[in-house]
Amino acid sequence: MLDRRTGLTGLLLAVVSAAAFGTAGTFASGLLDAGWTAGSAVTVRMGVASLALTVPALLQLRGRWGLLRANVGAVLLFGALAVAVPQLAYFHAVERLSVGVALLLEYCGVLLVVLWTWARQGQRPSRVTGTGMVVALAGLVLVLDVLHGARIDPIGVVWGLVAAVGLAGYFILSARSDDALPPLVSAWAGLAVGALVLGLAAGVGVVPWRTTAADVEFAGRSTSWLVPVLGLSLLAAAFAYATGIAAVRRLGSRLSSFVGLAEVLFAVIAAWLALGERPGVGQLIGGVVVLAGIVLVRLGERPMGEASTDVDPLPSADDAESRRAAEVDRSVT
Repeated sequence: MLDRRTGLTGLLLAVVSAAAFGTAGTFASGLLDAGWTAGSAVTVRMGVASLALTVPALLQLRGRWGLLRANVGAVLLFGALAVAVPQLAYFHAVERLSVGVALLLEYCGVLLVVLWTWARQGQRPSRVTGTGMVVALAGLVLVLDVLHGARIDPIGVVWGLVAAVGLAGYFILSARSDDALPPLVSAWAGLAVGALVLGLAAGVGVVPWRTTAADVEFAGRSTSWLVPVLGLSLLAAAFAYATGIAAVRRLGSRLSSFVGLAEVLFAVIAAWLALGERPGVGQLIGGVVVLAGIVLVRLGERPMGEASTDVDPLPSADDAESRRAAEVDRSVT
């Protein structure tokens, strides 16, 4: 249940965040082709992103250092579960599964968010929301072209489901607003912890590490490796996480997780524009279906004050998040 003004702001932030996250694959492709491992690319991405957010985060915390101390546990949990775990688990999943299957398993995290809000908050999804869930996931199958060249492995499936848990954790933990850090500060702290966790994993050999300073092929031309690294870090991480957390605070974990599916659509568009990877007809149809599902989920989240016979009448934490969103607005830069 959303206030219209808060809901529109949240939707805009969620779409912008999804678009930023969607560029990650395009930026990373040049690095991977040049010899970087996925683990090193993502660890550098998080490390550089956290460094870029350090100054603005410290400025927001000026005079409120007690807030950071009070949220140490939440920061560590967010950085490890919501930032590092999805990336680490996804790397292991794609070693054994086709990319489309691995992504589909990871995005099953949105279903875990729905189950969490239902079980813990008594927020039963409406019939419209349930229909939107099914439609959006069906469209996702088409966009990811899962059936083409599918490769299945039981261990890979387990890793994919672990990634789903991490993705669900991102939306659920981001929705916390009582005495929480401002979104930009949360992004900074979470990225720093995530970079540290993945760095330690690389140090003990869990994450393969290899980088190169050679020029990379990006958008059809040879360029410095710094170009995709900065794009991956500043746009697809620092900006994406800060706006994404701000969106979840306004929309709640359930709706924002489904809007987040748009990341896949933006990834396809970015690859088309920058790398010439033209999507197939089935993917385009899937994109329309995903958007239709997101619209249905949004319609299922009725504005506050409207009557609904579909929605469970029990109060939810996501509703409380919406009512507190005005306070969150003042903390976003």
